[in-house]
Amino acid sequence: MQTGSSRPELLAPAGDMERLRAALRFGADAVYAGGPMLQLRAGSAGFTMASLAEAAGAAHALGRKLYVAVNAFPTNDELDRLPDYALALEALGADGVIVADLGAIATIRRAAPRLPVHVSTQANCLNYGAAMAYYDMGCRRVVLAREMSLTDIRRLRDRVPDDLELEAFVHGAMCMAYSGRCMLSAYLTGRSANRGGCAQSCRWSFHLMEEKRPGEFFPVEEDAAGTTILSSFDLNCLDFVDQILDAGVTSLKLEGRMKSPYYVATVTNAYRRRIDGILDGTTTPALLDVLRSELDAASHRAYASGFYFGAMKQHAPDDGTYRQDCVFVGTVVDRLPEGRARVEARNRIREGDALEVLSPNALGLRFVARNLTDGAGNPIEAANVPMMRFDLDAPPEVQPGDLLRIRLPQPFT
Repeated sequence: MQTGSSRPELLAPAGDMERLRAALRFGADAVYAGGPMLQLRAGSAGFTMASLAEAAGAAHALGRKLYVAVNAFPTNDELDRLPDYALALEALGADGVIVADLGAIATIRRAAPRLPVHVSTQANCLNYGAAMAYYDMGCRRVVLAREMSLTDIRRLRDRVPDDLELEAFVHGAMCMAYSGRCMLSAYLTGRSANRGGCAQSCRWSFHLMEEKRPGEFFPVEEDAAGTTILSSFDLNCLDFVDQILDAGVTSLKLEGRMKSPYYVATVTNAYRRRIDGILDGTTTPALLDVLRSELDAASHRAYASGFYFGAMKQHAPDDGTYRQDCVFVGTVVDRLPEGRARVEARNRIREGDALEVLSPNALGLRFVARNLTDGAGNPIEAANVPMMRFDLDAPPEVQPGDLLRIRLPQPFT
């Protein structure tokens, strides 16, 4: 199936500890996160050095790995500080760093030669010559440019050493620019995507204004919601993961460090089950249909297959909007006596609601919300305050860490 590894790696995003724990619980073999320096997801998706150490500990306790993104292009001053940062990441237990800049790669290799370096997709590696150049610098993994087809990947795999691992994105948002190198946000807002501050300007609604009619805005095409002509689709490779593995990819990467814990759990769970089905030969058309439905349960734009088959292949018409088939309503935090569970609300749950359970241990588990009580044991008709804790009857399969959702519209009573 592939060289360099007997088992493919499922690599999930971690924007904070809650998302990291969700990724690990739902089957990620490794997680990637950003630290306080040179990561491309500024603000809410960055870890401190202390929380990175905590993240490494949580991953290692389960036999998993933590990679740290150091993939922004550094200034001279940042390059001067990079050796100390690399040594600190190595000391806290990072299993690798994801780097794009040539100078940064060379600096990290000199300062911390035992710290594995993965070449970021921002480096735009499209061919075996570039991959070999990185390999000769001491890099042991290349995150392939998103513009590569399966044929391109196979040809590269055949021309590089077996111990050079290949990583590729298989799910999530795609940037409208070449391998993510976009200046649109910087131009419109002063927030550079290449420095971690992307405002996702390509997802705004754009209109035309004629020169002699200032203040009159015309949609580019007729649509009640406006139009998002620059915005790309979301990548979805669920149906052809086996082909990506056969092409020689070692690590399957999910996008989404800015996404919710529910999103991370949902997507990680679906791809974990898909990969396991490939490895043990248990994938059936019925299971594949269920997993497709799982990916529709989290917020996404219209899906496409990226460039894996050459020109962009679109799965569904794009109306420029996000969609999801389910609403995340709560997290199970504890099991209680007498068939009860304690839940932390994220959206409203009412008596009689049809609930679905997102769990790594059960697929398709459902039950009806019955006998809701507040923290003092008083009956309530609904849990409608975010983060409030309440109790309800729940099947024994429902366990702490499971997530509850409501399908739209409700499918059963």
